[in-house]
Amino acid sequence: MIAIMVVLSIFAGYVLTSVVLLRYPRLLHKPKEIKFKPRVIGHRGGAGENLENTLTAFKSGVKAGVEMLELDCQLTKDGEVVVCHDNCLERISGENVLISDLDYKDLPLLKQNLEVTFTKERYCIGNDDRRIPLLREIFETFRDIPINVDIKINNDKLIEKVSDLIKEFKREDITVWGNVRQEVVDKCYKENPQIPILFSFRRVVITTLLFYCGLLPFIPIKESFMEVLMPSAMAKMFDMNKKTKALWSIIDTMLMSKIMFYHLSKRGIQVYVWVLNEENDWERALRLGATGIMTDYPTQLSEFLSKNAHLVRPWA
Repeated sequence: MIAIMVVLSIFAGYVLTSVVLLRYPRLLHKPKEIKFKPRVIGHRGGAGENLENTLTAFKSGVKAGVEMLELDCQLTKDGEVVVCHDNCLERISGENVLISDLDYKDLPLLKQNLEVTFTKERYCIGNDDRRIPLLREIFETFRDIPINVDIKINNDKLIEKVSDLIKEFKREDITVWGNVRQEVVDKCYKENPQIPILFSFRRVVITTLLFYCGLLPFIPIKESFMEVLMPSAMAKMFDMNKKTKALWSIIDTMLMSKIMFYHLSKRGIQVYVWVLNEENDWERALRLGATGIMTDYPTQLSEFLSKNAHLVRPWA
């Protein structure tokens, strides 16, 4: 009986401590200090309004109100860091060639129109700018704009060159980098720990599980930015049976937690929900307390935010 009472007392103390630290995480953790807090994040610059990852897309996005640009990096055969999502260029250029097999001067132009990846059956019609740009060009053009750099391939030379460019342009405090794969994030952090890193997919899953186990308030977190998908928004792109829909609904409920977002925000960790292209999803993300929203339609999101500032949670 005494043993049971001791166990129950320990468990009750754990639960109470977890709840208190969940609400007041700064009792244990010093909050991260990030110099920027973007609400509007242009996915590939704004892939629904201009051809993805082009200089025109980034310029147009910033003009529309983008507060952080998201882009993807690849490495050419001659060692140039280029801004492009795919290594194989068939989807975006129509030519079945690899960036890694070509010198920069030989890269083909993008197609005149491209499907918007995260919106079902919608296309972006491009203008005259169909060229794959260098990362250097983007850093030169947007010296004061925060940029989210997705390292698309697990390549040590690419990581080193991106780090060198970030240091050259003195933008360690307004750049975040990483990838969905943990090994890439680990290499980024090892190469330059001064640059804030993203949660990998694995770390998003682990963090979510820690939250539901009550352990998250006790665990230190080295990442500064959590990019998390909204399963209910992603599900709109697919035809699903009832069982699959039910599974996605469970995952959505677990990931889209206002309490978890609140806790992370209080620790100085920014939460971005991606890639959202519809008003009802924007509203939900804001009500949940997301720091920012990544979208292919930054002009529309900026207009939505200007009309719905009351939706922004005070802690976000």
